[in-house]
Amino acid sequence: MKRRHKLASMTLGGLALGGVVGLVFAAQTLVAPGQQTDSAQGVKAPVTTTEDPAVTRGRYVAIAGDCAACHTDPHGGKPFAGGYALQTPFGKLLASNITSDKTTGIGAWTEAEFTRAVREGKGREGENLYPAMPYNAYVKVSDQDMHDLWAYMQTVPAVDNKVVSNQLPFPFNIRLMMMGWNLLFFDKTPFVPVASATTQINRGAYLVQGLGHCAACHTAKNFLGGDKGGAFLQGGDLAGWHAPEITSNPYVGIGGWTQAQVVQYLKTGSNDVAVASGPMAEAVTNSTQHMSDDDLVAIATYLQSIPGSSATKPQPLTATQSAMKQGANVYAANCSACHNSDGKGISGIAAGLANNPALQSANAQTLLTTVLQGGRGAVTQSNPTSGAMPSFAWKLSDSQVASLATYIRNTWGNAAPAVNADQVAQVRKDLSLPAQLGSSSAAN
Repeated sequence: MKRRHKLASMTLGGLALGGVVGLVFAAQTLVAPGQQTDSAQGVKAPVTTTEDPAVTRGRYVAIAGDCAACHTDPHGGKPFAGGYALQTPFGKLLASNITSDKTTGIGAWTEAEFTRAVREGKGREGENLYPAMPYNAYVKVSDQDMHDLWAYMQTVPAVDNKVVSNQLPFPFNIRLMMMGWNLLFFDKTPFVPVASATTQINRGAYLVQGLGHCAACHTAKNFLGGDKGGAFLQGGDLAGWHAPEITSNPYVGIGGWTQAQVVQYLKTGSNDVAVASGPMAEAVTNSTQHMSDDDLVAIATYLQSIPGSSATKPQPLTATQSAMKQGANVYAANCSACHNSDGKGISGIAAGLANNPALQSANAQTLLTTVLQGGRGAVTQSNPTSGAMPSFAWKLSDSQVASLATYIRNTWGNAAPAVNADQVAQVRKDLSLPAQLGSSSAAN
C-alpha cells in the first residue's frame, strides 16, 4: 500500500467516493495524554498541563479520523496545509488547507460551518464537497467529538497556502452533480447504539463506521462509487490493491484470528499471520497505533461480531499441477529466504503466508501488486524498522508471477482460485511497471 492512494478511490460515474485510506505523514496526532506529534516525522513535544481538555480530546479524534493523512502534502508540506493530490479516474483533486489561517485555511470559519463540511459534505458557501472526503462516514461522528475536533483544529498553526481543490475536468468539476450522488448514496442517519449490544461493541461500531471510515476501502463499490448493499466490510478494490474482508468469516475474513491478534495487528502493524502493507500500513502508522488499547479491543470485538460473506474454502489445487510445480520453484528461489519454506514468515518483518485469509480472497490483486511492486510494512513505535519487500517486476515474467501466486494461494492450508498470466499482465500495466528484464516486451 504505497503512499496512501487514499485517493482516488473515487469510482463514481460522476465522482466519488472512497477517499481516505490514510497517508504516511500524519502530523500532530494524539499519542497519549501529555504528548503530541508535531511533525511529519513523529517528533513528540510535551503538552502543557493547562491545555484545554477539549483540545486533548480533539487531537485524539483527529488521529482516529486520520485527518492529517489527506490534508498534509508528504512532499514537504506543513501539517494540515493541504495540497496533496488525490488522483482519481476523473481527474485530480487537491486536499484543502484546514489550518487556522484566516485567508487560505479555515481560520475564519465558524464551528457550525466546520461541522457541516465534515458531516454533511457542504462547503462554507454551501457548495457540495466530493466524497473523497468521507463525510458519508463522518456523519456518524458525535456532537461532542465534533466540538472537540473543532477545538483542536483551532490550535493548528496557520499556514498561508492557497489550494484550488477542484481540478477535475468538465463535466466532473460541476459540484452540482454531487446532489444526485448524495441522493442515491448518502445516508444521513447519525450513529445509533444498538440497545442489545454491549458498550464495547457499540464503541467499536462507532469507530469503524464513523471516524475510522473502514468501509471506504473494505466495502465493494458499485459503478457509481456507492457502497454495494449487503457487502459491508466484505472487501473492496482500490488503486491496485484489494482491501480484504474484515468480518467474522473465518476463511477470507478475520473470524479465525483471536482478539489479541487483531489488536496486535492494529497496534504494531503485524502479528504472527500478517504484516500490514500498502494503504493499511499507512493507516496503522498514522492512526491505529496511536489509539488506546480499549478502543482497539472495541474495534476487534465489533469486527468479529459482523456476519461475514458466504465465501467458503474450496479444495486447494494439487501440488502435481504444472502451475503449482512452477510456483514452488519460483517460491524456493525468490521467497523462501524471508517467508520460510513453511510459509510462516518472520514475525514483524516478513508476512506469514500459511492460513492467511487475505491471500485466499477471490481477488488476488494485492498479492500481485506486492510481488510486482514490492512494499514496506507499517512503521510503528513498537516496530520502528519494519520490513520491506523488493519489486520482482524486473525479475519475474507474468507466467512466473501467476504460478507463484497460485502456489502461495494453495499451499500451507490456503485454498483459492488459480491466477493466470493475463491477470498479472494487467496489474503490471496498471502500475506502469517494467516487463521482465531481457524479455521481448522489455526489449520493445
